[in-house]
Amino acid sequence: MTKSSGSHTVEKIGGTSMSRTAELMQTVLVGDRQGDALYNRIFVVSAYAGITDALLEHKKSGEPGVYALFADAEGGWAWGDALTGVADRMYGINDIVFQDDGARQAANRFVRERIEGVRSCLIDLARLCSFGHFQLEQHLLAVREMLSSLGEAQSAFNTSLLLNTKGVRARMIDLTGWREEGQQTLDQAIRSAFADVDLSCELPIVTGYAQCSEVLMGTYDRGYSEVTLSRVAVVTGASEAIIHKEFHLSSADPRVVGADAVRVIGETNYDVADQLSNMGMEAIHPRAAKSLRQADIPLRVKNAFEPDHDGTLIRSDLAPAKPGVEIITGVENVYAFEFHDPDMVGVKGYDAKILEALKRHKVWIISKTSNANTITHFLKGSMTAIKRVESDLAEEFACAEISVRKVSLVSAIGRDLGDTAVLVRAIGVLAESGIRPLGMHDLIRRVDLQIIVEPSDFHATMTALHKGLIQNWQTEQRAPLHAVA
Repeated sequence: MTKSSGSHTVEKIGGTSMSRTAELMQTVLVGDRQGDALYNRIFVVSAYAGITDALLEHKKSGEPGVYALFADAEGGWAWGDALTGVADRMYGINDIVFQDDGARQAANRFVRERIEGVRSCLIDLARLCSFGHFQLEQHLLAVREMLSSLGEAQSAFNTSLLLNTKGVRARMIDLTGWREEGQQTLDQAIRSAFADVDLSCELPIVTGYAQCSEVLMGTYDRGYSEVTLSRVAVVTGASEAIIHKEFHLSSADPRVVGADAVRVIGETNYDVADQLSNMGMEAIHPRAAKSLRQADIPLRVKNAFEPDHDGTLIRSDLAPAKPGVEIITGVENVYAFEFHDPDMVGVKGYDAKILEALKRHKVWIISKTSNANTITHFLKGSMTAIKRVESDLAEEFACAEISVRKVSLVSAIGRDLGDTAVLVRAIGVLAESGIRPLGMHDLIRRVDLQIIVEPSDFHATMTALHKGLIQNWQTEQRAPLHAVA
């Protein structure tokens, strides 16, 4: 890579923001930049909104996409029709993105080549696995990765082509491994792709998915684009990593507590970012943050459509000016998985067996508590998967009593919550609002206070805690939130 005379940034654009291409051109990608100001930046792009859902499965509803239909032995050739449907959606996106006929035709040719290449591969694989010597299950992760890469490849190709039509020297950096022989590590793939890139006069547009020996989807599943962002930043020696979202990282969900009540966080550290990720309000994947932390590269989360706002800076060494809560967040639908066994007292190994079952059925652990004879995990996942965990453990521990109930978990998070004042205040504001918590977890590290409530009290708890622990607690006013999702 030919380094520019100044420092460069590596910036990621999420799928929802990518779908607002015309606005991105006016803000993040070009805006009022001219000449050298257009360069010394690297963009990592996600697939357009809804495309990965259609290729794999819907992230929230679980509705099967191409991958799920292909993996289902009883699905027949339904996956082929679904793949055709994805192609039609991609062509529709191209119609919106490109006004120029030549550019649109080039984009459609790119989609057609990738879609039909994948179709041929899957047909051949299905035929191969019709013989008893080959098992489809052994190839499903590779299929999942190949399908997922289609979305990122389209958005990277389109963005670079669109910028070219605007006079910007943009260049697609394809890390998807399409028709490449051999396999490299992620860092090797990045170094190879950037070997002849001159950041001073070229604008690289990188696919969020990267095919590599680490098999990113095996570890991160659909969180791989943040890993690509972090490793590109580290390998190229970036001065800062930036994530562009369609909203600010704010003190609470404005749709719950009100847009006028929330404020942009402004600054925090990676410890807080990890807690947010665990609650499903991702600033960045914890394992992706590790690379940035180790390389001492700060992360900035910005609103893609409010480019003049500095957003929120996340850095390891950002200590708070004073103790306090920075953000109220939560998960409305959580399963409290309670495992009670009187024979547990003084016996080791119960916890390990429970964790094995949860891992086996891919259930996400948000938090857990335990005493002498009871271990309670607060879980996020499908009821089907959790019931399978319950069945496995009931078979192994015949005397155990296992119960599952739906609850909500709300967390007050900050770099330093200080002494017991936050806990006392939280109990007080909940009592004033008529909310009776089912449980509270206040840990020694003083980074987060977790409160378990009935699902019917979730929104009221969020609002009460935000008002009591942030709005009426801090005297220093921060920048108000101007744009929300």
